[in-house]
Amino acid sequence: MRKIKRIWRKMTGRTSRKQAKTDAARATAAVPEMTPMGFKLAGHDAMGSGDFEPTETRLVKQILPKVDVFVNVGANIGYYCCLALQAERQVIAFEPIAENVQHLLSNVRANNWEALIEVYPLALSDRIGVIDIYGWGTWASVIKGWAGTAERHVTQVPTNRLDNVLAARLENRRSLILVDIEGAEFLMLAGAHRILEQTCAPIWLIEISIDEHQPNGLPINPRLRETFDLFWRSGYQAWTATDDPRPVEPADVDHVVASGTNLLGTHNFLFIKSQLMSELLAH
Repeated sequence: MRKIKRIWRKMTGRTSRKQAKTDAARATAAVPEMTPMGFKLAGHDAMGSGDFEPTETRLVKQILPKVDVFVNVGANIGYYCCLALQAERQVIAFEPIAENVQHLLSNVRANNWEALIEVYPLALSDRIGVIDIYGWGTWASVIKGWAGTAERHVTQVPTNRLDNVLAARLENRRSLILVDIEGAEFLMLAGAHRILEQTCAPIWLIEISIDEHQPNGLPINPRLRETFDLFWRSGYQAWTATDDPRPVEPADVDHVVASGTNLLGTHNFLFIKSQLMSELLAH
């Protein structure tokens, strides 16, 4: 999930906010076109290229046949939503940035998938209310100072807890929850205790920022161990979301925190109950 951020940085240079807004406006006006994946998409050339985030794409496509519902937190323009909709899975998407929501809705309509998806234009956090979000596009974050974004580039968006929005809807249903929310992972998970503890445990695929884009010059995500602990306390195992998944133990995370360096080789992780991981690795 890092490739899109690098491409965006290269495209805009991260030096011209005016140019970034111009590029975003042009992308918003794009018409969904057929992609090599077999569905129409607009919003970002890399996502429609057919080789976007190959490892994450492969994992999502591998897991989708094993679940009934796909939940996308930080859905952006809907690339992963479209993969799930193409697989005829029910989709629940959360995306707070208005421009991204317009892309998402346009892409869904272009493929005639309106009846299979629910779109919630809000941020997920540990509370209900209104929250500041900084930046735009793929870089937007509720973390002040994220990726060097100036504080003047701020807007307000509604926020809610995942437990409130979904309540018991995922109980007794197999689900995959994909999260890409630029440093706000812990806040979102703090509002998802009920879902973390439910008997029919979801599979989680999460980008957890470790040493990139941290605000105020922080070397490591200050909530890193707490984020993993939320899963471990609920009986999950942690694995790297890589071509060759490796288990992540508490000592591994402690070593990262102590060293101030990402020694795990990735920012993407699977959190899954043991019996489900066995099934996943068997294929």
